[in-house]
Amino acid sequence: MAQYHVSARRIDSHGSEATTKEARIVLDTDVAGRLDAFNPAELLLAAVAACMIKGIERVTPTLKFSLRGVDVRLHGERQDSPPKMVSITYELVVDTDETDQRLALLHKNVRRYGTISNTVAAAVKLEGTISRKV
Repeated sequence: MAQYHVSARRIDSHGSEATTKEARIVLDTDVAGRLDAFNPAELLLAAVAACMIKGIERVTPTLKFSLRGVDVRLHGERQDSPPKMVSITYELVVDTDETDQRLALLHKNVRRYGTISNTVAAAVKLEGTISRKV
C-alpha cells in the first residue's frame, strides 16, 4: 500500500508552507488571501488536475496514445454554510491527432484510475469533458 507524507508549518499570519521529499510549496493561509500562493480550495483543484495529468502519463504508453500536450481547466463551487466544496467541473484539452473514440477511451481511463479524482468524486460532484486542442 502506498503512503504519502507532507508536513506544513505556519510562517506568519500571511502564509504557511508545505514540504514533501525535496519540494516546498507556499500556502495561502492569510485570512485576507494572497495572490502569490494557492489557497486550500485551489490546492484541492490543483491536486485533481495533477492526478488527471499523471493518469494520462500512466495510461498513454499502455494505450499507445499519442499526444503533444494536455491542459486541465477546473472550476470549483463552494457553499458557505456549512463551508464545503459542492461541485468540481473540469475540461481536459488534449493536443492529439487521435480519433474521437480514442480520446473518449483516454477520458474513461483517467476517470477510472485516478487516486485523487476517485477520492474527491466520492465526496463531491466531479464531472467534466475531454476535447481536442484546436
